[in-house]
Amino acid sequence: MPKPESWRLDAASYPVHLDLQTRFQDMDVNGHLNNVAFAALFESGRVLLNRDVRPLSERPANERTMVAAVEINYLAEGNFPDPVRIATGIGRFGTSSWTIVQAMFQNGRAIATCDTVVVCRTDGEAKPLRAEMVAELETKLAKPA
Repeated sequence: MPKPESWRLDAASYPVHLDLQTRFQDMDVNGHLNNVAFAALFESGRVLLNRDVRPLSERPANERTMVAAVEINYLAEGNFPDPVRIATGIGRFGTSSWTIVQAMFQNGRAIATCDTVVVCRTDGEAKPLRAEMVAELETKLAKPA
């Protein structure tokens, strides 16, 4: 795994932040946050970003979004009971998709990054993203601080 670009390890590079408490049940047998906990914590950050862009009730009825791929890079161990901060933003756009980029911080250091590809389907098939949707997502671009 190549080392993430330095801006990805700076919480100020992301427009949306969520502080979450870790739970005892998030630990593995070695006493560290397990991979399922990392995935769930990142998911909470993605949901917050999506709600921040546009509530589900305001989206066209024929438009659906779905996660197509998730890549988590573990940079350091996470520990219970310390809280984490999930930093989230939009990384890039495709024709009918976009990538959500995230980083997880604990005690002031980055412990993981996550890239999630989200695909938009309109009337049951992939179509180019609506200009309005791109404009809404662009307000949440992640960029070097």
